[in-house]
Amino acid sequence: MIRKNALSEKLQEAVDSVLPIALIVSLLCFFFVPVGSGLMLSFLVGTVMIIAGMALFTLGSEQSMSQIGNLIGARLTKSRNIWLILALSFIMGVVITVAEPDLQVLATNVPGIDRMALIATVSVGVGLFLAVSMVRILLGIPLRWLLLAFYGLVFVLAFLSDPGFLAVSFDSGGVTTGPMTVPFIMALGVGVASIRSDEKAKDDSFGLVALCSIGPILAVLLLGFLYPGSAGSSETVILEFEDSMSLGWGYLSALPGYMEEVATALAPIFVFFLLFQLAALRLPVAQLARIVVGILYTYVGLVLFLTGVGVGFSSLGYVLGGEMVNQGMGLLLVPLAVLMGWFIINAEPAVHVLNKQVEDLTSGAISAKAMGRSLCIAVATANGLAMVRVLTGIPILWILVPGYLLALVLTFVVPPIFTAIAFDSGGVASGPMTATFMLPFAMGACSTLGGNVMTDAFGLVALVALMPLITVQVMGAVYVVKLRRSVQPAAQPMPAYGDDEIIELWEEVA
Repeated sequence: MIRKNALSEKLQEAVDSVLPIALIVSLLCFFFVPVGSGLMLSFLVGTVMIIAGMALFTLGSEQSMSQIGNLIGARLTKSRNIWLILALSFIMGVVITVAEPDLQVLATNVPGIDRMALIATVSVGVGLFLAVSMVRILLGIPLRWLLLAFYGLVFVLAFLSDPGFLAVSFDSGGVTTGPMTVPFIMALGVGVASIRSDEKAKDDSFGLVALCSIGPILAVLLLGFLYPGSAGSSETVILEFEDSMSLGWGYLSALPGYMEEVATALAPIFVFFLLFQLAALRLPVAQLARIVVGILYTYVGLVLFLTGVGVGFSSLGYVLGGEMVNQGMGLLLVPLAVLMGWFIINAEPAVHVLNKQVEDLTSGAISAKAMGRSLCIAVATANGLAMVRVLTGIPILWILVPGYLLALVLTFVVPPIFTAIAFDSGGVASGPMTATFMLPFAMGACSTLGGNVMTDAFGLVALVALMPLITVQVMGAVYVVKLRRSVQPAAQPMPAYGDDEIIELWEEVA
């Protein structure tokens, strides 16, 4: 049974994430930018489906994926077999990433690259780097040196790669750190870190998401060297409906396709878990049933989410971006994107968890409110920069290279735990609304302007994911400065009193 409190909590989180965008878009379409009434109604139906889907998906993911990660991590810990840990980490990294909803949405939007080829490439990248993360935990390798080495390799390949794959590769790194992969990866890391008994083992369990975000970037860049031909132009399909009946049948006809896609994505996870249950776990029936029910919630939620996105939500985003350009409102794309970015990040539940984590880590020196405001400004700026790129065609490396250089330099300034949290939180900012609405919005505007969608519109997720890397570490540097200023001078020695001397305590206090 679904716990009512848990479901209502997830519903509230989904409403908080989706409703701000839905309200802004509705006001625009009703009073400023004309769109078809059928498309608008389809958007509203899609909004409801996305909210319901996100609630069920996150509830099911917590009940199943997090539990599977904890159980497998604990069992691997008992085995202490390094090669088994690496092999299973790779396999689970691949099968979990295939089902990540943001990756599914991104792969659908990318033109000119086979959808399943992109998903498979990104998933293998996550699997390989999850194995690398396990090696780092077991050997205690400092995170900053791995980040320097792998991002150095990333930018070497970036300057040599096909520009059509460049922005998509960095976007792939942002969308893989979502509600499906992160709970599993974090749970697995904590379990494996317990093999070590030293004091730094717990801190080394952070940074897994950071490394797993690099894998897809490298994998897609390499795909660019192997894939026949460069990525092509936009091929987004816009679904228009003449009346309510055609709208209803449009959604119903789309459902079987998404049901099959989601079943294909979740089947490897389910099969792997059942095999692990038979071979090693042997969970009680009640606990096994709870996990299976959680996978069922995940399935239903993911079907609703992808159907709502594919039929109504993304279509209106694409049309709205293009129509604003047609209406002579191109310059308004930047402030509108900034506004949407502010509300998207402010409504993201995972961001509030991050803010509280930083507040606790700094013992209140960096408040959750200050952290939240900093992230809102950073992500709003990222959205604005993405629209500036759409309007001007500025190469994405002009922003990513200095941004990542600053982030990597800061790793030598702030405590290592801030670096780990910062790079882990890159995917927190690029929540579901970024891939499902903001990216199609940018694509629609870019297509109407006659720009190159692959080089000018894609990269939005990458810019949003970059900002927390800088923001969290800057706040960490602020914390270091505050800590140094708060260090009091050494206490003065107490005066010596004779055995027969009367001590006036109130004078000493004064």
